[in-house]
Amino acid sequence: MRVLCVFPAAMPSSNSRPPACLALVALFLALLLHLSLSSQAGDRRPLPVDRAPGLKEKTLILLDVSTKNPVRTVNENFLSLQLDPSIIHDGWLDFLSSKRLVTLARGLSPAFLRFGGKRTDFLQFQNLRNPAKSRGGPGPDYYLKNYEDDIVRSDVALDKQKGCKIAQHPDIMLELQREKAAQMHLVLLKEQFSNTYSNLILTEPNNYRTMHGRAVNGSQLGKDYIQLKSLLQPIRIYSRASLYGPNIGRPRKNVIALLDGFMKVAGSTVDAVTWQHCYIDGRVVKVMDFLKTRLLDTLSDQIRKIQKVVNTYTPGKKIWLEGVVTTSAGGTNNLSDSYAAGFLWLNTLGMLANQGIDVVIRHSFFDHGYNHLVDQNFNPLPDYWLSLLYKRLIGPKVLAVHVAGLQRKPRPGRVIRDKLRIYAHCTNHHNHNYVRGSITLFIINLHRSRKKIKLAGTLRDKLVHQYLLQPYGQEGLKSKSVQLNGQPLVMVDDGTLPELKPRPLRAGRTLVIPPVTMGFYVVKNVHALACRYR
Repeated sequence: MRVLCVFPAAMPSSNSRPPACLALVALFLALLLHLSLSSQAGDRRPLPVDRAPGLKEKTLILLDVSTKNPVRTVNENFLSLQLDPSIIHDGWLDFLSSKRLVTLARGLSPAFLRFGGKRTDFLQFQNLRNPAKSRGGPGPDYYLKNYEDDIVRSDVALDKQKGCKIAQHPDIMLELQREKAAQMHLVLLKEQFSNTYSNLILTEPNNYRTMHGRAVNGSQLGKDYIQLKSLLQPIRIYSRASLYGPNIGRPRKNVIALLDGFMKVAGSTVDAVTWQHCYIDGRVVKVMDFLKTRLLDTLSDQIRKIQKVVNTYTPGKKIWLEGVVTTSAGGTNNLSDSYAAGFLWLNTLGMLANQGIDVVIRHSFFDHGYNHLVDQNFNPLPDYWLSLLYKRLIGPKVLAVHVAGLQRKPRPGRVIRDKLRIYAHCTNHHNHNYVRGSITLFIINLHRSRKKIKLAGTLRDKLVHQYLLQPYGQEGLKSKSVQLNGQPLVMVDDGTLPELKPRPLRAGRTLVIPPVTMGFYVVKNVHALACRYR
């Protein structure tokens, strides 16, 4: 289209304008605007925006850590272990007879070792050799066989090897404790227990009705703990024993009511308040469930509920997550024992320490369903290697993390759940490869794309050691083998764990986190004030 406007050769005045021609030009411009908008209505693609060469949207995340003071300090035995009583269903398994298993256990020291679980409520300690199973009528389902030979000898062996401290569950349900007090007292007085368990834990009272047909309320449970404590104090070897409880399940409304009644009566009696957590039903779990941020965040809400009740009656009382599994019903083969389950486990460790939980006990170290760290053939699984790295690199002091560019702009009604999770601790001071004052980051990337992190502030231009843990083999996220910085992790022999070799990164280099992976990053020579002293 072409518009021709003819102006007169002579103008009577400088202010004179051709009204007809101006109207025609205005009409032409309006028509062009209309056609332009109409042509864009069917094309919703965003208009190209000029960017600096090499710059991609949300590529770089700036990361700094507060190094002056720790925000939390957890127990030296923060990551601890549990053995499930299912291993004695057909007789006690003397796991210390396996050099390989002892080597694996020693790698995760120092730790508490808890022997317990739901079946413990149906075990009866007998001061006899190889007692026969109870036949018919009420009574325990299983008996501990060779109690003096196996359990006591195992405990002493663990102590000599400086492997773990024992946290032990009594043989009775507490609402029946009054009926069995005399029997228990006699057992505790036996000479063969002179070197045995220094700590006592009790199991899931909120499920007693389901398991045994009898219920117990919180206040009665508290009175039973007080009575148990009074039984232990006169006995020399138990006079300084620690008592933990009430070991409730998921803090729903009725469970919180039980905990409230218990804390009101016996909050000052226990040395730490305990509860258990299971993330997902093992019968319906899928591999992608382990990548859901909503699932990872369920634990945080439970922590707040427990802390609210505990701080009401005994502010500052230690809290333990005394049994944690990724999936219920014993777990799922090729899922809860795979690399994918590690995202839940590592996030659990980071979240618990960050929110002030003193100890977490992993259920189970060995031979219980598919939630274990070591399988029935004494082969370490992905969560074992993850736990080993955690033990080697992470110290008890928790540091605050500051990031920029991590979250998207929030929209009304939408909760931003981070798929990139970053935690920071002082590096383990027992690790002599790093001087005091170093900091260890551990990072979980649930994104389908790699993420770049630039260290800033006190971490800028520091040397970094990378420990990147990825699945090994064709199974991908379902793999039961892992590689560290590209090298598969396997035991050298039954008595030797492999060397965990880092990949050094030059000072100032951007950290590149591959998609759907997790790793540890030691920032050397930060001289962090919070980390220079124990």
